[in-house]
Amino acid sequence: MRGIQHHLTDLEARGIRVAAISVDPPEASRNLRAKRGYTYTFLSDPDAAVITRYDLLHLKAGPSEQDVARPAEFLLDPGGTVRWVNLTESYWIRATPEQLLQATNALH
Repeated sequence: MRGIQHHLTDLEARGIRVAAISVDPPEASRNLRAKRGYTYTFLSDPDAAVITRYDLLHLKAGPSEQDVARPAEFLLDPGGTVRWVNLTESYWIRATPEQLLQATNALH
């Protein structure tokens, strides 16, 4: 997430609008954004409706065995069609900003 913030200008220049979605309540997301200095959009999905729709719910994988969202990055076109997906099983493994930029270039 920090890497995304560091490359936000490059991503936005290529038409990428970044949004993070989690099961965390809105106040937890606000606190994380403030603490880490993130400026992109954070969305809260406490009922995991969207997370479940994209098959990203990782049951009992969080601390205290709560359900969390699997790490994933999606690139959607302006019409909302998913054009690229990166899914991992590990919370610590994410697509790099360079991978997102490379995927964006491949779509054009």
